[in-house]
Amino acid sequence: MSVHFVCKIDELAEGDVRIFEGEGLEIGVLHHGGGYYAYQNLCPHQGGPACEGLKLPQVVDRIGEGGIFLGQTFDEDDMHIVCPWHGYEYHLKSGEHVCNPAIRLRKFSVEAKDGGIYVEI
Repeated sequence: MSVHFVCKIDELAEGDVRIFEGEGLEIGVLHHGGGYYAYQNLCPHQGGPACEGLKLPQVVDRIGEGGIFLGQTFDEDDMHIVCPWHGYEYHLKSGEHVCNPAIRLRKFSVEAKDGGIYVEI
């Protein structure tokens, strides 16, 4: 395993994504909620650029008394990465597909230190 410099901390704003290549892999580093997440930019479904898709919070149904549907809201604590090719959604924090945890993005260790962001491949 080797450590790769991605960028300076101030070059990756909250909500941004930085795609870089290391050891022949394209990797997306995402900055969200003060944390950093790194995944191979490859959707297991059909090879789409998963890290380049939308980032959306989990949609949650609101159910009232007697099972009455009251509408929907968002769970901002469960952000999803949405692959732009076919809409496959993955939990940002784990890389697991939202419906089938056996399908997952390849995750890498990422660290912010000494003014930079580094990924271990």
